[in-house]
Amino acid sequence: MKIKTLTFFSNYYNHHQKALCDEWYALLGDGFTFVETMPIEGFRATMGWGKEEVPPYVLRTYLNDESRDKAFKLAVDSDLVVMGTAPEMYIEERLKLNKIIFRYSERPLKEGFIKFFIPRLTKKYIHLHVRNKHKNIYVLAASAYTAWDYRKMFNSYAGKCYKFGYFPEHREYEIDKLMEMKKISADRETGDPDMPTILWEGRMIRLKRADLLIKAAAMLREKGYDFRLTFVGEGKERKKLKILANMYGLSDITKFMDFLSPPEARDKMADYKIYVMTSNFLEGWGSVIYEALNAGCATVVSHAPGATPWLVKNGRTGLIFKNGSAESLAAQLEKLLKDPRLCTKYGKAAYEQMHRLWNPAVAARNVLTLADDLSEGRRSSIKEGPCSAARILKNNWFTS
Repeated sequence: MKIKTLTFFSNYYNHHQKALCDEWYALLGDGFTFVETMPIEGFRATMGWGKEEVPPYVLRTYLNDESRDKAFKLAVDSDLVVMGTAPEMYIEERLKLNKIIFRYSERPLKEGFIKFFIPRLTKKYIHLHVRNKHKNIYVLAASAYTAWDYRKMFNSYAGKCYKFGYFPEHREYEIDKLMEMKKISADRETGDPDMPTILWEGRMIRLKRADLLIKAAAMLREKGYDFRLTFVGEGKERKKLKILANMYGLSDITKFMDFLSPPEARDKMADYKIYVMTSNFLEGWGSVIYEALNAGCATVVSHAPGATPWLVKNGRTGLIFKNGSAESLAAQLEKLLKDPRLCTKYGKAAYEQMHRLWNPAVAARNVLTLADDLSEGRRSSIKEGPCSAARILKNNWFTS
């Protein structure tokens, strides 16, 4: 069956979804609809989310009964429904008809299996997943750990999980010019085009573990390395981080900037040579990893976020450190400081990977291909990247 109509249900339309949705609209025209089921959250709006112009394919169910009724009809009639974070009531009828559904899901148990023993959540998980595991429903996994979490839920979606993620805008660069631009930016900021520049961006909250970068930086400075460090963002931990940087004697090489809008944050990545992502297992996906690789940064990431195992090939497209370990992070950063050529090597390889494989255009096409394959009773014909099979991966996979 060739997919001609696709409806994507989610909470609210934002920059993390725009590029993927634009690609589906380009492929399907009026056959594509994004169903927005709630207004954007206030704290995300303050971070610059929700500033995008609303395209014609967005249907807002909360505006009136007519829009809500149309959403229910699309849920039944569409060739394919992609179900993100949205009320389950929209697909109840489709489930009864056993029509194909792709559930777009991060890992459900990122806080731990203990969640499954909270009665309210146990009832919810059984209703959403366990009871439907034999239905015509598959998972677009927005985490490399999603398949493992569902296996722990009475083997839900066994063999039915496929690699996916979040797909912000893919920016195209002339890679050699991008590498040169990073040197020019370093010269402008520090007076030395060869100065290693390290960037961290995000909400400054505990799960992001920005403190690890400060501790690792202190270890490296103790060894005599010279570099510059920039933190972009705000949050409850910001004051503590500033105090920590001062305590370790890093204030002269460390800069703190306020939140940037999503496009400005992307521009900043393109200026920096090294990007560090320090989040723990509470980080479902980690879109900044995607963005930093696209920006040609030598990306050093914790092994915990859901994007890491699929997007970062250790020693090829970036470097991975053991979650929670400042010592492991320092060891990986030291490789880049010892041999700055690695920044260019990893940055170029990262950009090429994203340009070839992990981007909205590829993801949009692959979803339609996967749906065609499964509707015709075939295995996925996609062997790598988005919509290829997601294998079981446990939290302890990284041992280096």
